[in-house]
Amino acid sequence: MKEEMSSVDVYAVVMELQFLIDSKLEKAYQHTADEIRLKLQEFKTGKYDLILEAGKRLHLTEHPRESPKLPPSFPMMLRKYMMGGRITRIAQHNFDRIVEIDVVRAGVMNTLVAELFSQGNVILLDQDRRIMMPLRSLKMKDRDVLRGEQYEFPPPQLSPLDVTVESLKALFERSDRDLVRTLATETSIGGMYAEEALALAGVDKNKPAKSLVDSEIQLVVNGLNELFRPLKEGTLRPNIVLKDGKDVDVLPIELSRYAGYQKVYFESFNKALDEYYSKHIVAEAKAEVVEKKAEKLGVLERRLKQQEDAIAKFEKEEKEYVRKGELIYAEYGAVDDIIKVIKGARSRGISWDDIRKILKDAKKAGNPAASMIQSVDPAANTVAVKFPEATININVDLTVPQNSQTYYDKAKKVQSKKDGALKAIEDTKRAMAKEMPREKPAEPKKPAVKMKPRKPKWYEKYRWFFTSDGFLVIAGRDADQNEEIVKKYLDKKDIFFHAQAFGAPITVVKTEGREITPEAIAEVAQFAVAYSSVWKSGQSSGDCFWVRPEQVSKTPESGEYVAKGAFIIRGDRNYVKNVEARAAVGIRFDETGCYVVGGPVAAVKARGKYSVVVEPGEFNQGDIAKKIYRYFLEHSGEDDSKAIRQAASPDKVAPFLPPGESRIAQ
Repeated sequence: MKEEMSSVDVYAVVMELQFLIDSKLEKAYQHTADEIRLKLQEFKTGKYDLILEAGKRLHLTEHPRESPKLPPSFPMMLRKYMMGGRITRIAQHNFDRIVEIDVVRAGVMNTLVAELFSQGNVILLDQDRRIMMPLRSLKMKDRDVLRGEQYEFPPPQLSPLDVTVESLKALFERSDRDLVRTLATETSIGGMYAEEALALAGVDKNKPAKSLVDSEIQLVVNGLNELFRPLKEGTLRPNIVLKDGKDVDVLPIELSRYAGYQKVYFESFNKALDEYYSKHIVAEAKAEVVEKKAEKLGVLERRLKQQEDAIAKFEKEEKEYVRKGELIYAEYGAVDDIIKVIKGARSRGISWDDIRKILKDAKKAGNPAASMIQSVDPAANTVAVKFPEATININVDLTVPQNSQTYYDKAKKVQSKKDGALKAIEDTKRAMAKEMPREKPAEPKKPAVKMKPRKPKWYEKYRWFFTSDGFLVIAGRDADQNEEIVKKYLDKKDIFFHAQAFGAPITVVKTEGREITPEAIAEVAQFAVAYSSVWKSGQSSGDCFWVRPEQVSKTPESGEYVAKGAFIIRGDRNYVKNVEARAAVGIRFDETGCYVVGGPVAAVKARGKYSVVVEPGEFNQGDIAKKIYRYFLEHSGEDDSKAIRQAASPDKVAPFLPPGESRIAQ
């Protein structure tokens, strides 16, 4: 099978490429260590991809490889000096396997040289033909191809298109080899074309070259002229030669040696070369993919095992932290007494060393509380307290609830890691199964609703949404609004929600006497968690609770103080745990007009015509609001997009986003 182009092939290709003179070089790519692709714009016929593979081939292709994401330095150099320039010359040098492409940009000419012989090269020259950058640097016996050096062609050879009896005679007289080898190497046409020319000439190919007389040399000249007449006249017969259904050769003209072979003809030699080489490149690429898949599968299997082990570890840690947090609440009285005693001693100036001695003496005396304290850590202001179920570090600077919350927070961090690992496992399994994501079928477009001027409702100054089954939910944007909602709008039959985190808004469900549904509870829980500090901290989930209005009070215990926007909760709480930190922003069309809605995912999707799901991420509110606005415009019909431009600009989207940074999840 033919691996590289001959000088005859190069002549034919360059002849066909003359239509690209004055075309623009748009971009350059490097796919492999040897292959460069030039993206060209010819103003009458369109865009083309020209492949230059060092030491092998040069032709147009309709099957370019995928562009690399990070281009190497050589194509970047071509882009820097040639991108946007015009091609002024494409020429073969001296019937050799060398092609020069001159590109003029801003009045400066640079030349790209493709050497297609031996190991080959692609070289960028400046207007003085000095080497600006070679694809590969080389030091050879007769010349050096190095940056900064003057470019030199390899030693010249006799062109078979211009031979005369005199030039061939001088060539043969210097040779000590047979005729066919002399002709093949000294005119760069190769053995196949040399044999074809001598067969046409009727001269014995095995005769010593120096033994030929003038009449025989004339026959050789005639044979060469006959063989290459199609090249001179431009009457090519591009074809791929096949044997037993497999490609054997690709030629610009027909040769008698392939008379009995199957052939496929093409309208141009460029197309024939593209079909010949691209077919084998695709086959090689497929084989490489199969090999890489097998290798990657082993890597993915090991990764999956590591991820599963990590999840088991995270689950164990999470349970332990939650157990310790609950245990602190269960032993509220004992923990509170220990904190008060140690904190009181420290406030009276008693050192930690003295506290250790006091505890030691108290243990000897049989004091139960002292016996529970195993050790103290002055640097962390903690004491290790032993309970029947576990030993727990208690920070004496924190209250009992704050100590408990510390362990809940640790559990949430571990849970966040576990969630990340679970997502990673799904990614790994998808990669192993080679499942391709399926696009959802496009929903049928609904007729646009005629817009009317819209008057904001009373609740729209707060955070708000309607559950998918119709409950109005409002929440405070700050401490003042938290106070206002509880004082003015919390009725006896309503539900009070709050996330189990600092900086969470007071959230109230206006039931209007209806029994709240499990679906509504789930949606309000997601709303309470998403608009709390859980989102700011980048956690993937959080907990919340709900109570009845009579359990909410502004009256503190004796000696305590309740800050603005905060409230005392008495009695049992109804917890909703592991609530996913996600939210959605949507566009709603109804009889009042077009407007933005936001809140939990299910509620927004149920009430909005268009919606975008967000999760904790890396973009600030301004940037993510712009992305969402662009998404709505891109995915809406012409009539809807006009309304969205008026009613859902980024500054109107931003108030519905959770506090902190986000990214689009869906």
